Amino acid sequence: MGTTPRRARWLVPLVLLLVWLGVGGTLGPYAGKLGEVATNDQAAFLPQSAESTQLLTARKAFDQSETLPAIVVWTADGNQVGTAQQTAATRAVGALAGQPAVVGRPSPAVLSDDGQALQAVVQLRSDLGEKLPEVLDTVREAARGVPGVTAQIAGPAASQADLSGAFAGIDGLLLGVALGAVLLILLLVYRSVLLPLLIILGAVLALGLACAVVYVLADRDVVRVDGQVQGILSILVIGAATDYALLLAARFREEITVHGDRTAAAVAAVRRSFGAITASAATVALGLLALLASDLTNNRALGPVGAIGIVCAALCALTFLPAVLALLGRTAYWPSRPKASGTPDTPDAAVASDAPARGHGVWNRVAAAVDARPRLIWVVTALALAALAAFSPSLSAKGVPLDEIFVGRADSVTAQETLGKHFPGGSGNPAVIIADADRAAQVTATARRTQGVASADTVSATGRPDSAEPLVVDGRVRIDATLQAPADSEAAKRTVTRLRANLHAVAGADALVGGYTAQLYDTQRTAAHDRTVIVPVVLGIILLILMMLLRSFLVPVLLVATVALNFLATLGVSALVFQHLLGFSGTDASVPLYGFVFLVALGVDYNIFLMSRVREESLSHGTRQGVLRGLTTTGGVITSAGVVLAATFAALTVIPLAFLVQIAFIVAFGVLLDTLVVRSLLVPALVIDSGPRVWWPSSLARDTGGRGNGQQPPA
Repeated sequence: MGTTPRRARWLVPLVLLLVWLGVGGTLGPYAGKLGEVATNDQAAFLPQSAESTQLLTARKAFDQSETLPAIVVWTADGNQVGTAQQTAATRAVGALAGQPAVVGRPSPAVLSDDGQALQAVVQLRSDLGEKLPEVLDTVREAARGVPGVTAQIAGPAASQADLSGAFAGIDGLLLGVALGAVLLILLLVYRSVLLPLLIILGAVLALGLACAVVYVLADRDVVRVDGQVQGILSILVIGAATDYALLLAARFREEITVHGDRTAAAVAAVRRSFGAITASAATVALGLLALLASDLTNNRALGPVGAIGIVCAALCALTFLPAVLALLGRTAYWPSRPKASGTPDTPDAAVASDAPARGHGVWNRVAAAVDARPRLIWVVTALALAALAAFSPSLSAKGVPLDEIFVGRADSVTAQETLGKHFPGGSGNPAVIIADADRAAQVTATARRTQGVASADTVSATGRPDSAEPLVVDGRVRIDATLQAPADSEAAKRTVTRLRANLHAVAGADALVGGYTAQLYDTQRTAAHDRTVIVPVVLGIILLILMMLLRSFLVPVLLVATVALNFLATLGVSALVFQHLLGFSGTDASVPLYGFVFLVALGVDYNIFLMSRVREESLSHGTRQGVLRGLTTTGGVITSAGVVLAATFAALTVIPLAFLVQIAFIVAFGVLLDTLVVRSLLVPALVIDSGPRVWWPSSLARDTGGRGNGQQPPA
């Protein structure tokens, strides 16, 4: 570096800095515009090849225009509903006919068997978007005109409005909470004002770039974005960009104490961090891309979007931050400024030195404890994790009931519960059957005889059950079957399987069975199949990357095994917390798979950071000293990175949806468990106890201990 012209030494960092600031100024606004190309249509979350999805395609022929049903339910608070009230209810919703948002004429108010409630269906346009809540307010206001009863709105329209409300303001709220948590943690841990701000700025720039790329691709229908994917993208980019920045900043601090020259220190920091950061990014990105093997649309959507975010995070950490550090030098750590301890002749001199590894006193003590009794530590730690993992089978992934989808009470959920008290449990969410018109009578009769079906009728041109005047389209008819059990219950799912079996046996009917319950059932089965396909793919990707990075076979196998054990232990704890503390009776079918991809891929990150440094140190000092030096030098930064990542995922809890709350807990708790237990105790103890043979088949496996005495590694 000494022969490099002075102007060139600051010109390159300055150009990089200006480029990134230009990226931020030009593309930054896209972080707030991603919602413009996002959709929260529940139909887009279905398995691509499932029968319920095939029915949706066939059903379009019966819908003159796509509609979103709003079910109005009136209750008399324990009293009987009178004829006058039923007439008033029919008149109230009938007055909505002709309004721009209403399709056709609302159905008459129907009295429940117990005489205490009424229900009517108002078909709304499906393309209302942000206007849907306002339209529902109009429907609600009209329904409240009936005296002596309480009006509520249930059904798909109400659920979609509540879902859109849950994601409202996701751009600002989630981003603000996540960045605020990261900034606070960095300020407390590093007691530096400028460095945390630089790291936050880098994360924001990376997010702006990622959102711009995703926006362009989504606008051209190359990728798909919904509120769920949008929220996870923000968290992934902020967490990953911060982690990579912390690793590089810590390495720069080490290098500048021995180089003195800030440009040389920045170059050395990038060179020594490049392998770990790129391997980490590749692990997460390829792990996310494995979701493309899923048959669930929302899983497939997250894969490329998340991978784009990770690539942008790594690119920013390897270019923007080094440029800033090269320009600011020790000032970046203000008010604490690392002092130079001498300038070695070569960048490798510091690593080749036999000086004791420097680290925080806590990590020196942890390393000493691991060194003293490695076998005892890894055996006890592994047994403790295995004990927690024993509870993992109790984590139910059969779906979240309607009354648990939202954290807290949602109007649509309360209304659906009211509807279920007075009408058959499946009211408002019937099983939809499409069959050959010539077999309509036989299909309807078979459906009515199926155990668990309350009623079944063909649908007329008005969209209402009417056996006398069924609507026939291309020789096919639609039949709605109301189920006795609530649409989201296991009993309803069993009814759907019986209904399909019975109707598929009707010769010539070519019947398809779909609807809300069928969609839940198909999604659950597809998610279980996806786990059997994607989990091995992700593990294979991680194993291959670790082998290339560490040039070993045994160490990667060991690391993957410990991360998998950590995942199972996390699921065990999550099962206990969800059931006994948070009150969830189940999880979304995709939660275990998302948790696996995030936790395993991100968990391997910290082991990559640790073991890449351990290998580097082992080349000069032998395996045992390499582990101890690697643990003490990376302990603080990796723990900080783990806490930051856990905090960023915990920010997902600001979105009041059970799915995201469950994902947030699994990843946040799992990352902390991995950082504080697996990476700090289990992995170092296992490597020390295994000795040099753990590096087989590389040359490190043949170490006889000479390197610990200062001998140079073989070429």
